[in-house]
Amino acid sequence: MEQHSPLRERLIDVGVDLLLSEGTAALGLREIARRAGVSHGAPRRYFPTHHSLLSAIARRGFADLGGRFVAATAGASSPREQVRALGCAYIGYALEHRGMFELMFRHDLLDSEGQEGAGQGESGQEESGQQPRLRESTIPLFRLLVGLVSRCRAGGDPEVTAAALWANLHGVAQLWAWGSLPLVLGGAADHRAGVERLVDAALDAHLGAVPA
Repeated sequence: MEQHSPLRERLIDVGVDLLLSEGTAALGLREIARRAGVSHGAPRRYFPTHHSLLSAIARRGFADLGGRFVAATAGASSPREQVRALGCAYIGYALEHRGMFELMFRHDLLDSEGQEGAGQGESGQEESGQQPRLRESTIPLFRLLVGLVSRCRAGGDPEVTAAALWANLHGVAQLWAWGSLPLVLGGAADHRAGVERLVDAALDAHLGAVPA
């Protein structure tokens, strides 16, 4: 089975476009096939399950987010400034691409352990190992945060601290997108400033306040 088939990539492209325009509820195999101009059974050649196609779409999101992390941290001179840049980029991505952001972290919907590129061979048996697992796209981003946290704060468990900080940032992203945080913060007319204040508060809570 071709790992980089034009049809496979087109199906993912259509899925990404559909996700960004209509949300996760629209991501059915039949609808993606229809919009790609192929038979409803064609996606099964590359994605034996709905979860495997969702996972391939989510990997596009993680690649995009990873690129944004690199760009955001390029000008940061200290580990804490890099964490701050990551936090702002993370929330910014969540607000800009809400459908993709929602999908990326729904590992209950994704084939995060299995092989996304598994297909059916001539014998009808599932072939595996054709594509990287989704976890190989997600774990490195978390490891990046863990490494920066360990450089910002001595002692403790950097993985737990990084996970707690991530949960805090994810909550900010969700509550801001839903309108809850702008409401309780008095409207937060300056969107960017409001997000940056919340990121700074999260860093103070989990990494300690910057000495005056």
